[in-house]
Amino acid sequence: MIFSLVAFAAVAVATPFVARAIGRGVFPIAAIVPTAVFAWLLTLVPAIAGGEVRFERIEWIPSLDIALSFRLDALSLLLALVVTGIGALVLLYCTWYFRDDEPGLGRFAALLLAFAGVMLGLVTSDDVYVLFTFWEATSVLSYLLIAHDAGKREARGAALQALTVTTFGGLTMLVGIVLLAVAGGTTSISELVADPVTGVAGEVAIALVLVGAISKSALVPFHFWLPAAMAAPTPVSAYLHAAAMVKAGVYLVALLAPGYADLAVWHPIVIGLGAFTMLVGGWRALRQTDLKLLLAYGTVSQLGFLIMVVGQGTRDAALAGTTLLLAHALFKAALFLTVGIVDHAAGTRDWRRLSGLGRRMPWLAAFATLAAASMAGLPPLLGFVAKEAVFSAQLEAGADGDTWAWVALVAAILGSMLTVAYSVRFIWGGFGTKLDVAPVELHREPAIMSFPTALLATTSLVSAFALPLIEPLLAAYAAELPGPDGYHLALWHGLEPALAISALVFGAGALLVWGRATVARLQAAVPDTIESARGYVHAVSAVDRAAARVTTLIQSGGLPGYLAIIVSVFILGLGGAVIMNDVWPGELRFADSPAQPVVGIAMIVAAIAAVVMRQRIAAVLLVGVTGYGMVLTFGMAGAPDLALTQALVETLTIVVVVLVLRRLPRRVTTRRPIVRAPARIAIGVLAGAVMAVVGVAALGARTAPSIAEGLTPLAIEAHAKNIVNALLVDLRAWDTLGEISVLVAVATGVASLIFVSGRMGGAPRLEATAGRRPRLRPVPEQADSMRAARRRLADVEHETDALAEAAATRQTWLLAGRTISPRNRSILVEVLVRLLFHPAIVVSVFLLFVGHNAPGGGFAGGLVAGLALVARYLAGGRYELGEAAPVDAGALLGTGLLLAAGTAASSLLFGLTVFESSWFEADVPVLGTLSIGTSTLFDIGVYLVVVGLVLDILRSLGAEIDRHMDEAGPDAVAEDPAEVRA
Repeated sequence: MIFSLVAFAAVAVATPFVARAIGRGVFPIAAIVPTAVFAWLLTLVPAIAGGEVRFERIEWIPSLDIALSFRLDALSLLLALVVTGIGALVLLYCTWYFRDDEPGLGRFAALLLAFAGVMLGLVTSDDVYVLFTFWEATSVLSYLLIAHDAGKREARGAALQALTVTTFGGLTMLVGIVLLAVAGGTTSISELVADPVTGVAGEVAIALVLVGAISKSALVPFHFWLPAAMAAPTPVSAYLHAAAMVKAGVYLVALLAPGYADLAVWHPIVIGLGAFTMLVGGWRALRQTDLKLLLAYGTVSQLGFLIMVVGQGTRDAALAGTTLLLAHALFKAALFLTVGIVDHAAGTRDWRRLSGLGRRMPWLAAFATLAAASMAGLPPLLGFVAKEAVFSAQLEAGADGDTWAWVALVAAILGSMLTVAYSVRFIWGGFGTKLDVAPVELHREPAIMSFPTALLATTSLVSAFALPLIEPLLAAYAAELPGPDGYHLALWHGLEPALAISALVFGAGALLVWGRATVARLQAAVPDTIESARGYVHAVSAVDRAAARVTTLIQSGGLPGYLAIIVSVFILGLGGAVIMNDVWPGELRFADSPAQPVVGIAMIVAAIAAVVMRQRIAAVLLVGVTGYGMVLTFGMAGAPDLALTQALVETLTIVVVVLVLRRLPRRVTTRRPIVRAPARIAIGVLAGAVMAVVGVAALGARTAPSIAEGLTPLAIEAHAKNIVNALLVDLRAWDTLGEISVLVAVATGVASLIFVSGRMGGAPRLEATAGRRPRLRPVPEQADSMRAARRRLADVEHETDALAEAAATRQTWLLAGRTISPRNRSILVEVLVRLLFHPAIVVSVFLLFVGHNAPGGGFAGGLVAGLALVARYLAGGRYELGEAAPVDAGALLGTGLLLAAGTAASSLLFGLTVFESSWFEADVPVLGTLSIGTSTLFDIGVYLVVVGLVLDILRSLGAEIDRHMDEAGPDAVAEDPAEVRA
């Protein structure tokens, strides 16, 4: 199983790159993976049907008893076959469904394949936390797939709605999972089912878990997200919302039923909501004129039916439920794919505009009729076999005194009547001839596009005659529930009550079709007084209004008022905790050396001066003094790593802040301050006092021996002499991975504030400007200053020919220096930067590789490389930045994060736990013994992320702001040579 999941992940990652070369031809290639896994799973059917259960387990977090544990039994194998088999057909269908110019084709194929892999992991997981991880991954991937066409507001809204509802259910389910795992003493699902948790803990936990199941499977009151999700492309609807994701809730109910069906909370939720959902979905399906929405509400109805049956808790009901699950996956996927073909050919899904398609598309109509007949439960199809089994199981349980079985039977009969009616409505609406509707012009679609529909519909027919091959697998799961082994699947059981009920259902369904006008008037007369979708909209709107009011209240004072509230909360919260603290150090030492008070006084003076300073640049430099004071403090305390990192961060921070200040007034305004001076002074003094007291209290808060003594052996074990670096890239690699993820988020946030249309690509380069002359763009309201603008333009025009020659020969100290106005150039700075840039890069690489044994590391090395790029930018401008680093900052960030996170998976290849390091050592001539480990690769990832962050900030706050300032100059602006015509 683990190998199959890795194959899904690997091919999904490669799919976008392959799609760039072969377009929609990537879909058949992607389909190879689920097809191969499906074929392998088929070979396991005889053994699993015979009672064998296969386990695979890799320890993940032993301290929490969490493992990558997977299990293949009868139920999980059935779902795995559905996920992989239908997934392969849907991927093939996409080959003809999409056009070559479809935007995001590779991304869509990757997401759909990844979703199939995630669903496979979900239905085979044996650890509750691993199952939950896959569970939430399906919500995220479905969000991305539904919103494939991001330009459609409807698709974006539907995707967000589906994500919100299923994530809410998932988080509720997580609480139940934790309760089960804690009360049961294990995270293994098979053990929790074999030895179920009882009492109040079990009742509460299962109720919470069922909330997750019914939200994922779109039961009332969470059903509204599924019809809205029909804004997604049809392959998504056919797979996620008919055969895969919505089955997750059904699977979870079936998985837990053997252990928890006897709990008091079980039947009211499972059968009560399932019955109500079946009726609501069927009723709403009869009102739809959009064929896809008709199927969507029909899916809601069938999901309620499925959960009601598999949750009944008897052997016969389990057999009937799994048969119905298989039948539903076959006929509903076929019908959704049919709608996609009709929509492509006719350009509409509204059956009121369709007429005569049955004559013009006879083969498609035949296969669709076959699938719809299975949905209606007509013989001789698998849907008929499943419904016969359902009626028999419910009659048997009701005869044994189960009241809930009678409730389920009544709902099943009424819901099946509606199912017959909307099945006929689908076929008549999509393919029937309507005398009052003119035939639409059809676009010719390839006949092969109907192949997945034909195969699925035919399988529904063939399966009904191949029950001896199917039943052993289904019966193997059913045997886990109580009840006699008496009922068997068959097309004909003789004249029995279930057959009479089926006849009643067909007759009543025919009456509903015959009296459809009366039914329509009745439906129109019933008011929609209770509408979950409306409740969702009201809830979201209420949250938005509350957020707006809170934001207005808190941020009405601008940035000073906002900061005053934040710091005041900090003072009250942390200050109160410190006051209640009863642990204080026994003695206080004022200083460790005479230099420390001097440095401290200098930091205090600089901080006070920064507050009263009216010049922004001077204030920033004074703040920097406090940072460099910390550098000296760390250095005197024997912490060279911290001192080096603090110095580099402080330098880079000053540069970034200065870049931002170019867009602000030079002086700090003091007119009408939101927070008066006395209040600001009080808040500042109290905040400093609270931090000082916290520091003192922390010295006396230790109640256990320090872990410092144990760090040295751990660092040696990690092949490191630098304990700090060993902590960052080995012992606490999870923390560092989270921190660099935050850096990526910061870079994305900064870029999103500056770039409007997109941020792809690197900084502008000279090749785009060489040989081109800038053009004057006057600003009408500042026409009086045209003379100054012409002088500025002349400065640039004077360098154009020389710049073109420099770009061709690369014979200059700083290639892009001549793009800067002569008034802003410094030849001395250019020469120094050119001389020092390459040594700085060498030093950064040196710090990267020596960090495991000496001060340095990926973070420090990346900062040095970043400062070298800063120097090139300051000396030569934005074009010089493009020459120094002609790469996409986003690619650096993504590669670094992927490399760092990839070391977690690489540990698994060596049979180790996640982020457990491994090393390769070899004796190399001249160089001596070299030791390279996964921690080194992790540090390289950190290095790339830091360099990418600096480059992205320089592109955003440096190069892009330069361009903005050029375009909005005080008088007239010379347009960027890269953006003008020759």
